[in-house]
Amino acid sequence: MSAAPALPLPTGSSRPQLEGPPYRTIIKLAIPTVIAMMSQAIVNAVDSVFFAHLPTPQESNAAQAALMPSLILLWMFGGSLSAMGIGTQALAARRFVEGRNDAAGAVLANCAAFIVGAGTLLTIVALLILPWLASKQHDSPEVQRAIVDYGTWRMWGIASMALTMGIKGFFDGLGRTWIHFVSSVAMNIFNLLFCYMFIFGKFGAPEMGAAGAGLAALLATWIGLIVMVVYVWIDRGVFKFFHWAHLSWKGISEILRLSVPAAIATVLMMFGFQLFLGIVASLDGDHTSVNGAASSNIISMLKLTFTACLAFGTATATLVSQSIGAGRHDLATRFGSASIKLGLILFGVVGIGEGILFTRPIVELWTLDPAVQEAMMIPMRVMGLATPVIAVVMIMTEALFGAGTPKFVAIAQFSLVFGVLLPAAYLFAIPFGWGLIGIWSAAALYMAVGATVMSIQFLRGGWKSVQI
Repeated sequence: MSAAPALPLPTGSSRPQLEGPPYRTIIKLAIPTVIAMMSQAIVNAVDSVFFAHLPTPQESNAAQAALMPSLILLWMFGGSLSAMGIGTQALAARRFVEGRNDAAGAVLANCAAFIVGAGTLLTIVALLILPWLASKQHDSPEVQRAIVDYGTWRMWGIASMALTMGIKGFFDGLGRTWIHFVSSVAMNIFNLLFCYMFIFGKFGAPEMGAAGAGLAALLATWIGLIVMVVYVWIDRGVFKFFHWAHLSWKGISEILRLSVPAAIATVLMMFGFQLFLGIVASLDGDHTSVNGAASSNIISMLKLTFTACLAFGTATATLVSQSIGAGRHDLATRFGSASIKLGLILFGVVGIGEGILFTRPIVELWTLDPAVQEAMMIPMRVMGLATPVIAVVMIMTEALFGAGTPKFVAIAQFSLVFGVLLPAAYLFAIPFGWGLIGIWSAAALYMAVGATVMSIQFLRGGWKSVQI
């Protein structure tokens, strides 16, 4: 199918250039997203670094050990709802490249309406069950208390987080990845300021410790959302976002059809990683949180890499969706193949830095506790060297989302998490006696199998027959 005649465009936008060199096109779209998503990940990394400077080692370790369980709980609720952005991106990209601006605007309108309603409900549920969930995450009362203190504030940001990702999905689908970059810069500036204020009680703010980081992130998230909404308002005349006629259950259903499997995949991964961290916690027992703090710090550091990989995946998903919308399945395959090569090369270099050249300085930046530093070293080297594999699995996952095959991703993630990650983590850590090194070796194995499965599925091209 050929693209429809071009209609008016939003200010500063252009129709996608799909025929250019694939590497240059991918990088052009990915760079703003890389910076934006890495800066968003820094919101959580900043928390971990600030926690290292809390008054006592016990308080510092408890806060760091609580950080990742809290974020996983947040992503179980807010991340699953944020999956609406995946369906929004795929649909908006195709409607836009077809020249149907009103239809593209209707996608965002229906996405936003669903998120506001569902986000309110999920926030209430999350706040009610958070104390019970915290009690299941760690045996240490100090860590449990930190999870509740920090997590309560973050749960209030479920709707703002999801709505930001929904709007991001829309603009990413148009190829305007720089908009989320602007939002993320604003969010990070305020998060740094608010963290300093509320964690340590500066500039007249109360000294709140771990809870202060949660409040800072909540406020910063809403500021980021406001920036995104400003861009929506600017383009209201082109896409007719605010027309009541756009709202329909059919429109919501189209987004849900693509987003629900992605949400299920998110929940499965987060639930799996909760169990993964439970295996880590079993190594600590009641009176220490060294392994928990080490693993939370490793995840915080790798999250910066993960988000950069995800940014390349987002660019790939946009180009795949737009190519399919233009009736060019050959271009979709071309962009997917080019992204795999870029991921292996670029993140291979990053992995050498993380896993060989700069491992010790990176670890020492994250924690001042010598015991936690030593616990982190070998797992960090393992995951650093696995970075190019991580890039491939994340890029190909997003490419499959963009191609309209989220059901395969959900099934694959279920099989990988419960068939590879968790059994291997338990076997390597407990029966084999490898401890934390075994747990993170299992994570590297999970990524390697995932990269193979996702790449084969995309390159086989079964998605070419999917209609959305």
